[in-house]
Formats: sequence, structure tokens, C-alpha cells
Amino acid sequence: MGKETLTITDNRTGKTYEVPIEHGAIRGMDLRQIKVSEDDFGLMSYDPAFMNTASCKSTITFIDGEKGILQYRGYPIEQLAERSTFLETAFLILHGELPTRAQLDEWTYHITHHTMIHENIKKFMDGFHYDAHPMGILVGTVGALSTFYPDAKNIMDPANREKQIYRLIAKMPTMAAFAYRHSLGMPYAYPDNDLTFAGNFLNMLFKMTEMKYKPNPVLERALDVLFILHADHEQNCSANAMRSVGSSHVDPYSAVAAATAALYGPLHGGANEAVLRMLREIGSKDKVPEFVKKVKAREALLMGFGHRVYKSYDPRAKVIKNLAYQIFQERGTNPLLEIAIELERIALQDEFFVKRKLYPNVDYYTGMIYEAMGFPVEVFPVLFAIGRTPGWIAQWQEMLLDSEQKIARPRQLYVGSGKRDYVPIEQRR
Repeated sequence: MGKETLTITDNRTGKTYEVPIEHGAIRGMDLRQIKVSEDDFGLMSYDPAFMNTASCKSTITFIDGEKGILQYRGYPIEQLAERSTFLETAFLILHGELPTRAQLDEWTYHITHHTMIHENIKKFMDGFHYDAHPMGILVGTVGALSTFYPDAKNIMDPANREKQIYRLIAKMPTMAAFAYRHSLGMPYAYPDNDLTFAGNFLNMLFKMTEMKYKPNPVLERALDVLFILHADHEQNCSANAMRSVGSSHVDPYSAVAAATAALYGPLHGGANEAVLRMLREIGSKDKVPEFVKKVKAREALLMGFGHRVYKSYDPRAKVIKNLAYQIFQERGTNPLLEIAIELERIALQDEFFVKRKLYPNVDYYTGMIYEAMGFPVEVFPVLFAIGRTPGWIAQWQEMLLDSEQKIARPRQLYVGSGKRDYVPIEQRR
């Protein structure tokens, strides 16, 4: 077997360089030795949107987009969705191993007993306009938590970090539910420590005048699975935001607020809403072939298909498709499901889509499931944020403990004007 190196010949100078290859990558800084002259800054790589640049080494999530594989700490997502719970999966993502019974009981106890939020945070949330988007409220409120917990700035103390982890995972559903009820003008429903993580969230969302809210077990389990599917997804936009902002050594609440803001974008957390709009615009099953023709003619966009990473069927989409049937059996069929199934059937048989490796992704069925469960579209990215919180924190903590990481500071290729002298305003054309 040959050496694990890359030989580069600079045709500008005729010089040859040997660069080490590690884990299938070369270090960007190794390119800096490639210079035309001693005054030259050295070669850089140009990679808009990090299409082929690894920013870190990670042990959290493994994705093989060609084979449709997603694993948390080595465990296949299909097994976790079928057999685990969200809090157990969150422990796995953050601690690297599945918990023992005693560890899970202790972990669950701490999360359950940190769900309450300070009454002043409620007053803060009351300051938002009555029709403010729940995701906007969540971004602001998570950031505001840093002022309530100044001890969170002590990020290098493991015990202190663990306390903030309890708080963040526990309080995200509370703030999310309060943001939703604020948008409806409804009084807040407080956490119930007798309920599961998912059941308590449903309680805070939908409790009315009953003394004790009893969540529907089918919806409760479905929500728990959806949280598991969203728990982490490698170096996506919001995880990158979490790491980049966290690299300044800011407190975790400020970093999570930044990650939540990234998730707010329609290209990230709002993609499932776009799928619902597309299906409604199609209107009926018999109009699907006409819509497909428009997509192929570049006259319409196919939402919920294709992924930056996956070049085969998104493994999360397979789990969610099965989950959809359980939900619809419980709540009644969403009329859009028939359109979605027909569109998927045609697309997976059409050479145009197969050649481009356009397969359903996680957003294709989630919107219909959320809608069937009673969630308005404004809450969709909020649900995503709750599930993704353990992944964000795990990415942040891994970044903090990585000795190779420094404050994030990408390079640029300056292509603007050269030096020029200031011109008085009277002399400008």
C-alpha cells in the first residue's frame, strides 16, 4: 500500500510538495507552504458553504449519504427510533454511551425537575407582540436565559456544564410551549413532573381546563420518535452556528440562541412547511403527473426531495413514513397523504429524479404528521429545535474540549478595489 500522502506540483514554480493525508483529508494549513515567493501569503482553499471542507473531527454522528446511513455514536437511527426514548438518546449523544438503568433514572430526574422557568422569563415573553412567530420568541427567550444564569459563563467546569445541559434540555419545551400559547393569547400551562418528556410538552401545549392532562399515548410516542430523529445531524447549518458562536467561549444559552436562529430559516427548519404548501398547490392525486412535468421543465420546485448529504433514501424519512400511518390511523387521514404517496411513487420511478438522486428527505412527511397531531405550521421549527437541542450541546461541548479548535475565523479571497485615495464630496461624480 502506498504512503498516506498527496503529492502536489505547483505549475507556477515547478516545485513539488508532499502533504499528509489523515482520515481522507488534508489539512488546509498544509497548503500555506505552497508559495510563489517568500512574500506570498501561501495557497488557500476556496469552498463557499463548506461543500467539501471538514471543520472538525467528531465522534457524535456518522452519515453515509450514498448508502443512506445515519448513526448516533455508532447506533443506527432505525434501532434508536424503534427501541429508545428521546431522553435516553439525548444521554447517548451527550455522553457517548447508552445509560445504565441508574444513570437513566438520574438523568431523567434532573431533566424533569429543571422544566420550570423563572416567572420573570414569563414577563419577558409577555412583552412580545400577540402575533409574534413562536420561533422568534424562542430565539429571544433562549438568549435571555444567559442573564438569568450568569454561572453558565464558567464553561470549562464540567459540573457547571452539566447543570446548564439539564437546564437547556428541560426548559426548551417549556419556552416553546409558552411561545405557542402566547401567540394564541392563552394562559401558560405549567410543567407536570408526572409526565414523560414528550407527554409533558403536549400538556403545556394543549391543556385546557382539565385538572390533569392525559396525553394520547400514540401521539406521545410519535413525538418522542420525532425528537429522536431530529436529535443531531452532523455539521448542518445550525450545528455549525452553535460551534462557531460557541468558539468565542460565550455561554451555552447564547450559542443555542444562535443555533435556533439558524434553524429558523426556511432552508433549514422551515422546509417541511414548504412541502405542505407544494402538496396543497398540487391539489389532488390526478394532478401529480402534470406537476412532475413542470418540475422537469424547471417551472416548479420539488420540495422535500433531495438532500445536501443524502444521495439515497434519507433513513429518517423511512421511519417517518411508517410513523405517518400510525398517526393517521389515530387522528384520521390527512388528505395530502394520497398526493404525497403518488408524487413519491412517480418520482422514484422517473429517470429524471433517479439520475439526480432525488429521494424523499426527513421533511417530506413530517409536516403532514405535525398537522395531523394538531400543530400549526408556525410551531414546526420549534419542535425541530426541541429535538435538536441535545445535538447542539454535544457539538458545543465536543468543540470546547477539542485542543485543535480555536475561535472560528474563516479566510476570504479579497476581490475588491485596490488602494485608492479619498475624494472630497465636491469632486465626486
